[in-house]
Amino acid sequence: MTIHLSTAGEGPELDTKDATVTVKASSADTGGYELFEIDAPRGPAVPPHADPWTKGFYVLYGRFTVCLDGELHDLGPGSFVHIPAGTSNTFTVHTPHAKFLVFTPDDAMGRFFREIDGIVPSDAPLPDTVPLLGDIASRHGVTFEELAP
Repeated sequence: MTIHLSTAGEGPELDTKDATVTVKASSADTGGYELFEIDAPRGPAVPPHADPWTKGFYVLYGRFTVCLDGELHDLGPGSFVHIPAGTSNTFTVHTPHAKFLVFTPDDAMGRFFREIDGIVPSDAPLPDTVPLLGDIASRHGVTFEELAP
């Protein structure tokens, strides 16, 4: 294993439609875990869903509410939350932007992000991307809660 250094502003950027994801350390860099820097604009993110991977959020700046299994938690700078695999989750940013780190124990989330970035056109309106995003999510074991009619 070699030393991996990622300084401020470095790392591949991925467009996930609801945020810009900068890969600070991939599993290839670390031999296992991954670290992403997420820059999300004001408003809701992806609808409530469950991922097959564990993740942790550490807030750098901004404020957002994360909904975990129906419970709301207000997060600001310095806050951390561990989200076990299979937990229903989403978040809503309340400031112009929120920047936070996401830690994952393996490369599953990174593979998901990379597929979204590689397949979904960055200039496509969000409603037009829903079928593509749904197909990608199902391939990676991400499940969405049923939305009320």
